Amino acid sequence: MSDLRDLYQEVILDHNRRPRNFGRLAGANRSAEGFNPLCGDRLTLYLKLVDGVIEAVSFEGAGCAISTASASLMTEALEGKTEHEAQALFEGFHALVTADPGAAATVPLGKLEVLSGVREFPVRVKCATLAWHTLQAALHDETRPVSTE
Repeated sequence: MSDLRDLYQEVILDHNRRPRNFGRLAGANRSAEGFNPLCGDRLTLYLKLVDGVIEAVSFEGAGCAISTASASLMTEALEGKTEHEAQALFEGFHALVTADPGAAATVPLGKLEVLSGVREFPVRVKCATLAWHTLQAALHDETRPVSTE
C-alpha cells in the first residue's frame, strides 16, 4: 500500500509542478471563477463547448498542490466529454473525496482516483473540489464567483 500511496503523491506533485491545460483558453465560450477563502486558492476555468461537448478546457490561477493537481487532472478528464458525462464525473469525484470509496465505483474516474486520500483530511476536500464546483458554474453559465464556503 505504501508504494501505491507514493505513486499517488508523485502524480499529485507532478500535476502541481506542471499543471496540464494551464492558461487562458482562446475561443472559450464559457468561464467561471472559483475561490477557497480558507486557504486562498483561486482559479478561473475556461470551457469551449460545442453542441454540448467540451472541445477544450483550461484553467489559470494559484492554489495549493491539491487544488492545482485536481484542476489539472480534471481538465485532462473532461476533454471530449458531453455535459452529461461531465456531470457524472463531478458526482463520481465528489463521492470519491467526500464519502465511502464504493460510492464512486459506478463512474470510472481513472487518474482522478489519485485524490481519493483527500477524504482522510476533511479540510483539504474544499481544495480538491474547488475546480469541480467551478466547472458546475461554467457548465450552467453562472456569472457569480464560486466559493467553497
